[in-house]
Amino acid sequence: MVSSYCLDQLNLLSTDDFGIMKRIPRVMKVPGVISEFEEDQQTKSLKRVIIVSNQLPLRASRDLFSNEWRFEFDENDLLALLKDAVPPDTEVRYVGTLKADIDVADQDEVAHVLREKFSCETIFLPVDMQNKFYHGFCKHYLWPLFHYMMPRTGSDGVRFDRSQWQAYVSANKIFADKVLEVTDRDDEDEDHVWVHDYHLMALPTFLRRRSHRVKLGFFLHSPFPSSDIYKALPVRDDILRALLNCDLIGFHTFDYARHFLSSCRRILGLHSESNRGYIALEYYGRTVTIKILPAGIHMGQLESVMSEDSTVKKAKELKEKYEGKIMMVGVDDLDLFKGITQKFSAMGELLETNQELRGKVVLVQITNPARSSGQDVQEVLDEANRIAKEVNNKYGQPGYEPIVFIKGPVTTQEKFAYYAIAECCVVTPVRDGMNLVPYKYTACKQGCPVLDKALGVDENSPPKNSVILVSEFIGCSPSLSGAIRVNPWNTSEMASAMYSAIDLPETEKQMRHEKHYKYISSHDVAYWARSFIQDLERACKDHYYKRYWRIGLGLAFRLVALEPNFRKLLGDTLNSAYKRTNSRLILLDYDGTMMPPTSVNKGPSHEVISVLNRLCDDPKNIVFIVSGRDRDTLSKWFSSCEKLGIAAEHGYFTRWTRDSPWETNRSMDLSWKEVVEPIMQLYMEATDGSSIENKETALVWHHQDADPDFGLFQAKELHDHLENVLANEPVVVKRGQQIVEVKPQGLSKGIVVENLISTMRGRGKSPDFLLCIGDDRSDEDMFESIARSSANPTLPTIAEIFACTVGQKPSMAKYYVDDIVEVIGLLRGIAEASVQPN
Repeated sequence: MVSSYCLDQLNLLSTDDFGIMKRIPRVMKVPGVISEFEEDQQTKSLKRVIIVSNQLPLRASRDLFSNEWRFEFDENDLLALLKDAVPPDTEVRYVGTLKADIDVADQDEVAHVLREKFSCETIFLPVDMQNKFYHGFCKHYLWPLFHYMMPRTGSDGVRFDRSQWQAYVSANKIFADKVLEVTDRDDEDEDHVWVHDYHLMALPTFLRRRSHRVKLGFFLHSPFPSSDIYKALPVRDDILRALLNCDLIGFHTFDYARHFLSSCRRILGLHSESNRGYIALEYYGRTVTIKILPAGIHMGQLESVMSEDSTVKKAKELKEKYEGKIMMVGVDDLDLFKGITQKFSAMGELLETNQELRGKVVLVQITNPARSSGQDVQEVLDEANRIAKEVNNKYGQPGYEPIVFIKGPVTTQEKFAYYAIAECCVVTPVRDGMNLVPYKYTACKQGCPVLDKALGVDENSPPKNSVILVSEFIGCSPSLSGAIRVNPWNTSEMASAMYSAIDLPETEKQMRHEKHYKYISSHDVAYWARSFIQDLERACKDHYYKRYWRIGLGLAFRLVALEPNFRKLLGDTLNSAYKRTNSRLILLDYDGTMMPPTSVNKGPSHEVISVLNRLCDDPKNIVFIVSGRDRDTLSKWFSSCEKLGIAAEHGYFTRWTRDSPWETNRSMDLSWKEVVEPIMQLYMEATDGSSIENKETALVWHHQDADPDFGLFQAKELHDHLENVLANEPVVVKRGQQIVEVKPQGLSKGIVVENLISTMRGRGKSPDFLLCIGDDRSDEDMFESIARSSANPTLPTIAEIFACTVGQKPSMAKYYVDDIVEVIGLLRGIAEASVQPN
């Protein structure tokens, strides 16, 4: 569901605001070129939305006698409606290919006309690339996988083809180049680029590489599979990283968004957060917002089509033809996921178990032409024909055919006529994206004055009613709360649901219809478009407040966003300050800073020990390891570092050298551990891969080796459980990087920094150089303490301060390094400077 923020902010258009029939369809001819277009497109606007899709929302046909190309907007294409759904001060331009093969000699002329008259930028892909890109990788590999069909082995299986993937990437780059041509203007900051569907998932990388401040949104119209299925894709990382170069990514349902987030977590190690109703991923300093927003229909356009003579005439014919019968209707594309054969089987079982319905109930199934050819499409058609023939032969009678199977194309007007007459709409794909058929059916059942008059509906007629039988595996299902939901794989359940739909009381049908129509009419295509564009604006509001770095090659490219004062710590800068100073304090976190968190052997390497000893040998230096680990482990690991200071367990234990005694922060009551440890033990036993670390002053539950999703779930549960149990104890319960920790109040690495600086000043060695490096949330306490101290005018000034985090991410530190290798490199650099003469 969309957030209340969107509900409050959107200024929805009424159906009269669209003027759709004045603007759709626009028709023009290209002979030569002959134009019947009367109005001039506005060439400049305050804002511009660039709609990028594999195919332009146009119909193309060629006159057999004049050889002229004719083009018009396709009123059945959702994207064609977007130009009427945006605010009036916004220009819409389209980028995509045509649904027709244009001769090379005519391409330039056609492209010019479509640009000038339809605001369309046309892409002509080479034939071989088009076949491998669209018919190969998109339709025969990606599309089945995104509909939960795992790649199969054997002669009838679809294997990953590297050449098809390369064609996909090449085509996406061509699309990106065309978009950049469109955005190449002085006020490109007003451009919003909205990319649609799985055909163009690599495009964001190519676009972001050359335009880091472009307002870039992506909307997936198909399902997104569960992470277990998505992980079977050999180029899974490339596609996820490409999508994360967007500012906003949209899905029709929460399920699809959840699967995407799970894939990001399991494959890339990224975690999402919810903030004021919005879901977001932090990706290299950029915030990528996730939008959940079901698409809608154009109510004004539907009413106009319903009012047409051809629609009214067909509806009257159908009413006479099916007088006295109960007509159910289904409209689906011809493919293996639309559940047509399951629907026919359920119809057969309905008539088998309910003899009284024989001769009365009719299922009219309309199929749109297949979008791609293949053996699977023919198999579906053959199976559907076989089942329909069996049912009709068994239960049919003279003048009565239980299943009416209409193979398209069928005009929009005819479909609307069937919708208006049908008592029930049956939409039962085994897996699908949004599917707007139930929305259109509901709108047609509501009718319009012209159609109502023709069908004999007046003010004395009963209230409008409708019934929808819908698969639980399609995107519109969550929005239709009054629909009868079914599992299309359960034939008996579907047959029973069909009977329930037929047998519903009239008042129940009316209430369900009213509920659906209220939602559909308010959540129309204008709502969908404006809400997405508004959230894209919000997601991009920080574009001009950050600095950007481009890193990575190919599809591994990503844009790193940094705060204006956040910069990389360079060796030359650090070495220069180091040489100028005489009283230095060096504070180093351990896990994630000196040692990779994924390393099995957690002890320090010989190189780390060597660098630390060289730093400690300089009498001008005081070097400390500041860690959350226990003192016994740290003492053992760093036993060869005689002059190294250690602050263990977040500073509860401190010693200045190997041979000096441990100092404690203060005496504490640790009786709470007797309560906490059994609780953590329960969660450890219930969570495979988790473990407990028992420190002297703290208990830590680790889940880095557990299932990522289950580990996070259990960590939240454990955190909430412990907070409730320990509400009156002098402890804090904190969630960290794959841990839940319970420790006494008043312990933090920030207090360690304050105590060490204070002690040095008390000894007459006030530091003039401070280097602090860490990588996680606990280290932010050190950075915050340093920032607070440096801003306090009552404290002595530290001339050179370098607070540095590992990784490019939001931080209180003013510097960053990319990884642990760079940390060791910086330390080695200043260690070498210690032994060089000034």
